[in-house]
Amino acid sequence: MPKDADAVAEDRVTQPPAARGRRGLTTPRAAWLIGPALVAGVAYLDPGNVASNMTAGAVYGYLLVWVVVLGNVMAWLIQYLSAKLGIVTGRSLPETLGARIRSTWGRRAYWLQAELVAMATDIAEVIGGAVALNLLFGVPLLWGGVITGTVSIVLLLVQSRRGPRTFEFVVIGMVAIIAIGFTYGVFLAPPDPAGVVAGLVPRFEDTGSVLLAASILGATIMPHAIYAHSALARDRFAPPRSLSERGTSGTKRPGPSSGVGSARFGSLRSLNDQAATDVSPGPRIEVPIEELRGIPTARLLRATKWDVSIAMLIAGTVNLCILLLAAANLAGVPGTDTLEGAYDALEAGLGPLVATLFAIGLLASGLASTSVGAYAGAEIMHGLLHIRVPLLARRLVTLIPALVILALGVDPTLALVLSQVVLSFGIPFALVPLVALTAKADVLGKYRNRVLTTVAGIAASVFLIALNAILLWLVLTGA
Repeated sequence: MPKDADAVAEDRVTQPPAARGRRGLTTPRAAWLIGPALVAGVAYLDPGNVASNMTAGAVYGYLLVWVVVLGNVMAWLIQYLSAKLGIVTGRSLPETLGARIRSTWGRRAYWLQAELVAMATDIAEVIGGAVALNLLFGVPLLWGGVITGTVSIVLLLVQSRRGPRTFEFVVIGMVAIIAIGFTYGVFLAPPDPAGVVAGLVPRFEDTGSVLLAASILGATIMPHAIYAHSALARDRFAPPRSLSERGTSGTKRPGPSSGVGSARFGSLRSLNDQAATDVSPGPRIEVPIEELRGIPTARLLRATKWDVSIAMLIAGTVNLCILLLAAANLAGVPGTDTLEGAYDALEAGLGPLVATLFAIGLLASGLASTSVGAYAGAEIMHGLLHIRVPLLARRLVTLIPALVILALGVDPTLALVLSQVVLSFGIPFALVPLVALTAKADVLGKYRNRVLTTVAGIAASVFLIALNAILLWLVLTGA
């Protein structure tokens, strides 16, 4: 008689450590561990990316190729650190910050800026889906936004009821559609190799190019992707609840770790929630998180590097193809700095197939990314405010601003680009704590960052903060 999932997991936990760690990852096991980064990577393929990269290519040609490449390199490091935090501690970044920020008002202030970033994210994703529906089927923008928001709720229900693995399959399928939709045109009309090479040299041309660079980075390194990835990794590799409640001894329920997550005694979200109401007398025991999982943490981290590498390779390639497609075919063409204009120009220059695939990719981008964004928003609210909000209510909080913008008739592409600039200002609030926490021994123990990793994280943070400061100065001075 076949065993259920809990029984299989329990057998794995009760195996001797030597037996469990004797062999490396087999192909099926390695494939099973892949997924969280591909879901988080959808944030790097959202409509904001499409608008920013398309506008950059149409207006400045190959000038900002280096920004796309540099952003993708930095994104690899950032997403790996986020996943590592979730895997080693069993807590997401918002949960860890919520536990460390003692001041109630401090947590609320931090949540407020994170919530504004989540709203900016939703504006880009919902508007992108609405524009795609309008291009494909002539659906009015406002109703397109409503449809996009409704589909995102359905996808979130899949995640909550069918589990993270099913959600991953659905999102990865959409990633495939996105990749095909945005890269097909590049093969029909290849870019100029000399222009691509020249675009790898870091430089700006004017204030507009700085604005677009900040927009590209805001769309590439997105705060909500940092928050979401740690939660996705936590949920994906959480042990069965029955085991985590019982503990390996089978007699006492494990309590939370003494610190905010550690390499020795990881703290699961379910255990953290239990701790708030558990007042039972007697000694408590703490169980290492990898004992509950039955999979060594080091093995998970190795698989995560592959997961992040695959996700960033896909995202980076697609983003670069979008910019190159615009640079090679839309540069200097009037009206191509908008999504609708780009669609019309692609249809006129490369044919209806390329334009239709572009619109389909944009639609898949909006539908997939808005569900991941809503997932991140719910995690931010839970981790920082220590409250859980019903799915529909939480979804409406960030959906309404996007619908208001559509109802007011604001130019969709302009709203997309400016939303990415807002996201770029939220990056330091997610990135700086992430680098600091993953460098601490009391958080990650032996898995804390190496010195070079921390230096690279600091360098990325300084670069992003400096770019935003320059942008603000240019805008305020009218330069």
